[in-house]
Amino acid sequence: MSTYESKRTKELAEFQRAISYAFDDITLLNTALTHSSYTANKQEVLEHNERLEFLGDSILSMIVSQYIFKTCNHMAEGQLTRIRANIVCEQSLHAAACKINLGKYLAISKGEELTGGRTRPSILADAFEALIAAIYLDGGLGKSKTFVLNTLKSTIKQAIHNKIISDYKSFIQEHIQKTSHGKINYKLLSEAGPDHSKTFEMAIMLDEKILGLGSGNSKKEAQQAAAKDAVEKLGIENE
Repeated sequence: MSTYESKRTKELAEFQRAISYAFDDITLLNTALTHSSYTANKQEVLEHNERLEFLGDSILSMIVSQYIFKTCNHMAEGQLTRIRANIVCEQSLHAAACKINLGKYLAISKGEELTGGRTRPSILADAFEALIAAIYLDGGLGKSKTFVLNTLKSTIKQAIHNKIISDYKSFIQEHIQKTSHGKINYKLLSEAGPDHSKTFEMAIMLDEKILGLGSGNSKKEAQQAAAKDAVEKLGIENE
C-alpha cells in the first residue's frame, strides 16, 4: 500500500466516525470526497464526485420535501417551496459541510487547494450532495434520510420559522430603508493575490459608519460577507 493510500484510509475512517456512518463500500465515500480537479492530471482512471452530486441533489430534495410536507401540513405549496429552497441552497449546504468538517477530507488538486478550493462554498455544497448519494447507494434511503435530517436539523428548523436569509445585501438594504434615512454603500478596502485567484475585502457603510466587514474571491461575494457580518453584529432577525 502506498503512503497516500495508507493516509487516505485513515482519513476516510476518521470521517466516517465524524458523520456516525460506516460504509460497507468505502470506494463510494472516497468518490464522494474526490473533486474533479484531483483526477484531471492523473494517469490512472479515477472517479470524481460529479455523478454522485447529480444523484444526491435529487435525493436531498425528496427527503426535505417529504419531511416539510408532513411537518408543515398547514402550509400551502408556495410556502413549502420557499422553505425547501432555503434548505437545499448552496449557502445552507455549505454550512452543513463545514459542520462535519468535510473540506478537510476532500481530495483536490494542489492548484485548487492553493486558490481556496477546500473552503469554497460551491465545492463543499456539491461534495455534501455527493456524500448523500454515496450513503444512499451504500445503505439505502433510510440511512441517507437519517443523515440528512440529523445534519440539517437546525437549518430545517430555521427555514420553517423563516429565519434563513439567502440574500444579505437585499435584506439589510430593506431593513435600513425601514429604520433609517441613511444610505448604504460598499467600499473596497483591499484586494490581493494573482488575477486568477484574488481575495477582496469590503466594508458595508451606512453613510460614513462601517457596519460590517467581509472578504471573498469576488467583490460580490465580499459584499455579501460584509452584509452578513453587519446583520449579525446588529442582531437583525428575519420576520
